[in-house]
Amino acid sequence: MPRIAGVDIPSDKPIGISLSYIYGVGRANAKVILKELGIDVQRRAKDLTEDELAKIIGVLDRSYLVEGALRRQVQQNVAQTGDVL
Repeated sequence: MPRIAGVDIPSDKPIGISLSYIYGVGRANAKVILKELGIDVQRRAKDLTEDELAKIIGVLDRSYLVEGALRRQVQQNVAQTGDVL
């Protein structure tokens, strides 16, 4: 099972679907990421090479706010608006 951004993504599903298991990455973002890297959306996650996984991780780290950092930001935003209301 490949691990990206601290999440074990399903290996038997297409990578376009598997990436959506990461908080902050939906199907649309997954397609954009994979198109940018030239990876077929229908390839199974288990069939990706270590190099391809590293490229996906690099794009997520560089361009997207995902998992823990996104959850913290959302929590902070909720806390701020809670003070105003």
